[in-house]
Amino acid sequence: MEQHVEQPSKGPQSQFETGHNPPVQHMKQPGLQSQMGDPKPTSTQVPTEDSGYQTYKAAGKLTGKRAVITGGDSGIGRAIAILFAMEGASSLLVHLPEEESDAVETKKRVQNAGQNCYSMAADLRSKANCQKVVDTAMQCLGGIDILINNAAYQNMVDDIRDLDDDQWIKTFDTNIHPYFYLSKYALPHMKRGSTIINCASINAYIGRPDLLDYTSTKGAIVSFTRGLSNQQIGNGIRVNCICPGPVWTPLIPSTMTSSAMEQLHAVPMGRPGQPSEIATCFVFLASTDSSYISGQSLHPNGGVVVNG
Repeated sequence: MEQHVEQPSKGPQSQFETGHNPPVQHMKQPGLQSQMGDPKPTSTQVPTEDSGYQTYKAAGKLTGKRAVITGGDSGIGRAIAILFAMEGASSLLVHLPEEESDAVETKKRVQNAGQNCYSMAADLRSKANCQKVVDTAMQCLGGIDILINNAAYQNMVDDIRDLDDDQWIKTFDTNIHPYFYLSKYALPHMKRGSTIINCASINAYIGRPDLLDYTSTKGAIVSFTRGLSNQQIGNGIRVNCICPGPVWTPLIPSTMTSSAMEQLHAVPMGRPGQPSEIATCFVFLASTDSSYISGQSLHPNGGVVVNG
């Protein structure tokens, strides 16, 4: 895995908490968390008001639950898997074959938290693979209580005239079609009280111009979430989505230009988020703490005010 770091890191507290730019790094897609330079993304350490960090404090909110997490090898997916495990949930992690090394590390961390964890390499652009994910979850976990649709692809292109047709199709085949198929195949196995949580993006609301295809799929995810919620709420199944702002994950150095990375601090809080800060939102929506919430979008984005 190739990596190039254009400026030295000063560590998470001085680099992120004071609003300075994160280091500009570049990796080949899809990017591995193990190859990222400092500051490392945090999966269990949550930033505090005094610019320090504290370990996430679990309270048994997901005891006995069984979760399927796509893109579960690194970044937000890894943080979700670990916090879910700390809260008592077992999981099946779905990842690309080239992300195997990150998936092994995530699986180890989930097991260290005392929960069962299984991993599966699959390209979810195939609806047959989506069915295999559900079949594997039923075989390994014995059921599905939580479906986390999180895996995504992006590649920056400034102008629609330069946006390759194949990239447009790949982005939709990766970012929205698997959400449909996984939900369709999982729902017959999900009982009242189960939840589906989709990962959208702030870009669906701000209309980011250099990620036109990605932004379009994230808008589709918001609408898919609202429609599916209205369809399934009578069955006692809640469907919500989360729309993160800039977050320090492998997706950033593997897909964004140097100038784009330099703007990661351009939110009111002055820093990109950590995966752990997004994963806490998934815990909330997966637990009974959010029992009266469905069809909604949460916006952990560093203070940006969005409409909708």
